[in-house]
Amino acid sequence: MGQKLKIVGWVSAGALAGVLATVSLQTVARGALAPLPLEELQQFAAVFGMIKSDYVEPVDEKKLITDAISGMVASLDPHSQYFDKKSFKEFREGTSGRFVGVGIEITQEDGLVKVVSPIEGSPAFRAGLKPNDLITKIDDTAVKGLSMNDAVKRMRGEPNTKVTLMIFRKDENRSFAVVITREEIKTQTVRAKVIEPGYAWIRLSQFQERTVDDFVLKIEEIYKQEPQLKGLVLDLRNDPGGLLEASVAVSAAFLPENVTVVTTNGQIADSKQTFRASPEAYQHRSGADPLKKLPAALKTVPLIVLVNEGSASASEIVAGALQDHKRATIMGNQTFGKGSVQTVRNLGPDTGLKLTTARYYTPSGKSIQAKGIVPDVMVDETAEGNGYAVLRMREADLEKHLASGQGAEVKDPEREKARDEAVKRLEEESHKSPAERRPPEFGSDKDFQLLQALNQLKGQTVVASKTLTERKEEKKEE
Repeated sequence: MGQKLKIVGWVSAGALAGVLATVSLQTVARGALAPLPLEELQQFAAVFGMIKSDYVEPVDEKKLITDAISGMVASLDPHSQYFDKKSFKEFREGTSGRFVGVGIEITQEDGLVKVVSPIEGSPAFRAGLKPNDLITKIDDTAVKGLSMNDAVKRMRGEPNTKVTLMIFRKDENRSFAVVITREEIKTQTVRAKVIEPGYAWIRLSQFQERTVDDFVLKIEEIYKQEPQLKGLVLDLRNDPGGLLEASVAVSAAFLPENVTVVTTNGQIADSKQTFRASPEAYQHRSGADPLKKLPAALKTVPLIVLVNEGSASASEIVAGALQDHKRATIMGNQTFGKGSVQTVRNLGPDTGLKLTTARYYTPSGKSIQAKGIVPDVMVDETAEGNGYAVLRMREADLEKHLASGQGAEVKDPEREKARDEAVKRLEEESHKSPAERRPPEFGSDKDFQLLQALNQLKGQTVVASKTLTERKEEKKEE
């Protein structure tokens, strides 16, 4: 991807790492020498010297500096990260869609690793891991106290090797061990099918390098099967994000040429950009336009976009662009609220820095950072309701989350009450059998939100939520 990779990030990035070399990187980026805090740097050198000479046992100098670097960026926000040699390799593999591991999207909760979503078809998916499962132990190592980076390292490894994960499943109030055989994860980020004559469903689970090509292929297959398509559902639920260019391309597939998809703004000139629905913003390095094969009818086909609390960053860019241009009706639950852009820069041949360099804004100029995209039609997950949405983690719940930069943050006094009520319902649900509690698969005939999306496309009655309300950006307690 060259020297710099623009990424809007995954939810699973977590609060990781930091870097001492940020000063020199900012200097290079700005083209001028920034003043250095010499007194503080002298203090850092003094502490380093004392640890090296006086600590109870010898310390590894390189590890000491690396840990100091990591701590620096960890204090910024949950999505900035320092990459050592191994983690940089793994990160590159992840954005390309190929890596060796168990196949889960993760975040952190209470010092544990939380499953956001198992990657469809992965060893973790086949083993039955579910969203919101907490990983408490990896082999013989307790997760509590590990950084996300360390946890990821322990779960990845060589193909055909085994890893044992201890899982705590909240809704069943039980812990159990799962032995998973690692394999190369070739993530299939796009699934699609014709649901019934005239109506189709296409699901994006991530935005990776291969996503746009796979998206085009699936759309072509849909139109071959159903040339007179009457309506399409674009499913971005639990899509944690990925590459900015991929999100611009998917948006451009549905929008008029050259309209604004997203703008970004930060301190440096490179962060002040407007991305439009034109090939220059997303085309391959070869210069080919990957969207050229798409049928013209895709620009006007009635469109519904499904989102939920797990829809983050790149998926929020798509939803926001299609909503602002009134190209689609957004349905489902309020999204995660990750409205920041990370830029990846090489620090050397094998190390790098992922640094939050900008906020992004929808075409109308709205920042969704720590807010999210509010659907045009709020729809519960099931016919019985959506009582646990209030318990799900969003950007506003992450420590040190970036503020939106647009107006004061507010605290919702009803939220804690709603959380208490949801916890009580969760306790009642725990007495049911696992089969009764299992949510329907996305895209199945029992997918309540998808059925409501089809009703919307057909002009039939939609069962909108009576409980879901917009969640405002919240100010963290000091």
